[in-house]
Amino acid sequence: MRKLRSYIFLLLAVCSLAVCAQTDVSFSDVQRWTTAELRSYAGMTIRFTQPVYTCNNYSSLTASLHRVMSPTNQCYPLTAEYNELLTVNGNSCFTLGGMSEYHRMGETIFGLVAQVNSSSSLTFVSCDSIRGTREDMERGYPSVDMSEEGGNVVKHNLLVCAANLEYYLVENLGTGFGPDNASEQTKQHTKVMAALSRIRADIYGFVEIEQGQSALAKIANSLTAATGRNYSYVDDGGSSRGSYTKAGYVYCKDVVEPYGNMLQNNNVVSNRKQMQGFRMKAGGESFIFSLNHFKAKSGTGSGANADQGDGQGIFNADRVKEAQTILSECPKAQSYYSEDDILIMGDLNAYAKEDPITTLINGGMTDLHRFFHADSSYSYTFHGQAGYLDHALCNSSLLSQVTGMSVWHVNSDEHDRYTYDKSSDLTMFRYSDHDPVLVGLCLGSNISRADAQQIQEVKMSWQEGKMHIENAEQGWFLIASPFGCVMCEGRITSENYVVQEYLPNGLYIINVYANGGVNRVKYYKID
Repeated sequence: MRKLRSYIFLLLAVCSLAVCAQTDVSFSDVQRWTTAELRSYAGMTIRFTQPVYTCNNYSSLTASLHRVMSPTNQCYPLTAEYNELLTVNGNSCFTLGGMSEYHRMGETIFGLVAQVNSSSSLTFVSCDSIRGTREDMERGYPSVDMSEEGGNVVKHNLLVCAANLEYYLVENLGTGFGPDNASEQTKQHTKVMAALSRIRADIYGFVEIEQGQSALAKIANSLTAATGRNYSYVDDGGSSRGSYTKAGYVYCKDVVEPYGNMLQNNNVVSNRKQMQGFRMKAGGESFIFSLNHFKAKSGTGSGANADQGDGQGIFNADRVKEAQTILSECPKAQSYYSEDDILIMGDLNAYAKEDPITTLINGGMTDLHRFFHADSSYSYTFHGQAGYLDHALCNSSLLSQVTGMSVWHVNSDEHDRYTYDKSSDLTMFRYSDHDPVLVGLCLGSNISRADAQQIQEVKMSWQEGKMHIENAEQGWFLIASPFGCVMCEGRITSENYVVQEYLPNGLYIINVYANGGVNRVKYYKID
């Protein structure tokens, strides 16, 4: 019996060693990586030396070696690059079982050890760390300040936020849109205010907010109570009731004032394209804020508005028409407000490389997402694919006064079980299905940039395959590929800091947030 017991213990020990045995695995091209590369590891326990990203958290948790991006956010429709990304996206995710229930999309798993069941199914064993969690989001906040060439930090004197509130209603509840009853409305308001009061913008532009003035008034009064700042709203004179929504402005009276009448553009859809002049109380500098919510991709279109099979969805022709009318209205607004500078924001229901956005860019507008973040930016996820429908663009005269642009990912990466109508969660997370977009302005300035790409060089070097960052202690670094994949990020804990994560050869966008500003550089790593 004693011999049998010893044999069993020995067998268990051998089995334990077999389970714990792992093979370190690296892949050469993570941007074009598909799960086919896992087939040779079936039945093995492997350790990913590269970061792994959670991509979808709905029916099951899926992950990949890169963040899955919407094809038309990264590539022009029907190009060779677009077709390649379609293929990659369709084969780049595996299910990751064995992890706890709650995980955000976009979380980064470092040192993942997993049992490979098949090329499309893995079981979690352990990991070194996970970043991009709720706790990380609560500690972090998007920077909109940057450094000029020469290292001088340029801080904003005006913070502008555009946010889709996903049918924020205060009256006429229970129509099938927005809250169904007073209890849900209270929870919706609590979650919305948890985010907005933390942002503390000087001007908010809201879309999907109830028509009439009651919803805007409630948010303005609540912001005043929560922040101690004096907020008001632009009254557009509308008095419609029901669940119909519009675009509207709330602003801090301590800092700015609207001037002139709001200009309405009701082409295609009504009450969802506005322009308003705002003037700073200190110094008198002004700009025009164009706030928009283009026609959605849902519904049934016909003719030019039917789905053309190019990834742009239904009603693309109408959205192009809306973009064209904004461009045609800009000279009129500039004349009316006696102001050249124009900032265009809002939910345009089109990804970055789709026709409506191309129309605006060809009309002289600069896409601030790509200006500051290359291809790594997103504000919305759909079926696990990330991209930005929520835009910030400006004309050339305002561009030299923009200190930065960021997206605060408190919504798009969250499972919708945390919405006000499906849970008791009253945090700021998932108050909407779109992330808020923030733009910093230093009106009256003329910010210089390091190069034609407007990406500021930072003090860094590659040594023995790792990145070294100097003079940024207590700052934060983020390294992204040009195609939207955050490769790694973390706190800079020493004056001469070495990023420990392995990075394969390739082009990277490096962001270092330190000393009150953000430094950015494009760098090509080759060993």
